[in-house]
Amino acid sequence: MLTRGVLGSVLVLLGGLVVSPLPRSVPILGGEQLAVLREHTAGRMVGLAVVLVGLGLLAHAWLALCRSVAGAGDGAAQDVALGLVRRAALLWSVPLLPAPPLFSRDGWSYAAQGMLVQVGVSPYEHGPGVLTGPIVEAVDPRWMATPAPYGPLPLIFGDLGAGLTGNPWALVVGHRMVALIGLVLLAWAVPRMAAWTGAGPALASAVALASPLMVANGVGGLHNDLLMVGLMAAALVATVERGWVAGAVLGGLAAAVKLPGGLVCVLVVLVSLPAGALLVDRLRRTALVAAVSVGALVGTGLLWGLGVGWVDALGVPASIDTLLSAPTQVGRVLDWASATLGTGLEPTVFRDLVRTLAMVALVALAGWTVLRRPTGDPPGAVRGAAVLVGATLLLSPVVHLWYLLWLVPFLAALRLGRAGTAALVAVCVLAGLVAPLDSSLHGAYLAVVGGALTVAALVAVLLLTRHGRERVRTIAEAGLVKVP
Repeated sequence: MLTRGVLGSVLVLLGGLVVSPLPRSVPILGGEQLAVLREHTAGRMVGLAVVLVGLGLLAHAWLALCRSVAGAGDGAAQDVALGLVRRAALLWSVPLLPAPPLFSRDGWSYAAQGMLVQVGVSPYEHGPGVLTGPIVEAVDPRWMATPAPYGPLPLIFGDLGAGLTGNPWALVVGHRMVALIGLVLLAWAVPRMAAWTGAGPALASAVALASPLMVANGVGGLHNDLLMVGLMAAALVATVERGWVAGAVLGGLAAAVKLPGGLVCVLVVLVSLPAGALLVDRLRRTALVAAVSVGALVGTGLLWGLGVGWVDALGVPASIDTLLSAPTQVGRVLDWASATLGTGLEPTVFRDLVRTLAMVALVALAGWTVLRRPTGDPPGAVRGAAVLVGATLLLSPVVHLWYLLWLVPFLAALRLGRAGTAALVAVCVLAGLVAPLDSSLHGAYLAVVGGALTVAALVAVLLLTRHGRERVRTIAEAGLVKVP
């Protein structure tokens, strides 16, 4: 099982060298065989097939891991199972450490943004395009002229790395190590949250730490979202174990990665109050938590000289439309209907309106949560986090596949029932397998079609065959047992 997963990760690495965008000047492109594979559709199809086979092996190994630890009892058996999960997450991540950014170019942008800070140019005012040389050769052209939409924390890490080397690949590896801090935080926090709700810590950790979704998008994609959600989970646990100040600081640091991370502060307020807290107590604690978390967010940028320019750059991600954003798609349908009816309205008027209404609804939900949900209830706080983060994904104007990383750790720590657990397992498999079908394959239509057919075949084998259904059912039914 562990060896199968390691083999899968190695194949993902090897195939990723063929399908992933790379700086033109990297020495590895000097090899004739690799260059031929990357330049021809047939070669890219081979690389994609290798990646998908690797992800299939990882998914198979992960399902076996979940089945193995799902039935673990309490006490020593649960500790042994948890150790197995953490060992699997480590072993399956290590082969991907030297990989380029997989299934997204964001990692190359991180490297360039860190270099901007290092040379004294504000990444909140300028895009990577003001730089020259290898550092920008693989940056997505869409983002060359756009400022960084992230908080100061990843830029600080990028600045520190750029002070050591100007090699973009080395900087990418450094950013992956930063992302893995989030994985370590989840390894600490998820078992504790699961213990609050009566879920199995080992199974919850397996879903949160070692799934195909996590390996492909969190480790391979090295997105800032992994560090953000790790800090969010740690904020919730730290509040219960260390007090609300610790939780507020970690929540502020989560927002200092990406602003949605600050949503966890709503739950920090609730879980830090005694049961049955009065409205005045809720308001007072909300003000205190807001002061500390905003202080951590703003102070981090000010201390490093970055300021608060991220506020002006918050709209950058929403400059593109994503298929997974419900408000965007609803607005687009209304815009299409408007154009068809010849109303003469601006082509994006309904998209912008629906997006705005969705954000208002999200703010209202956050306010209702802090005022009405039960206080002093750690299991309820985990459920509240899942609801609030899930609503954020549903209402956000931009949603990428890897945004699922925000939600899965909180869902994994809940006792979801048979259908809920089976659905979560299936989503983690599917979201991992489809990760390679990204924009790097643009124009390679045969590769896209072949990849989609391969994904469909892998899903059928892993989840829909009699053996696959039985394995998922075993995992789901074990999740119904309350762990003392």
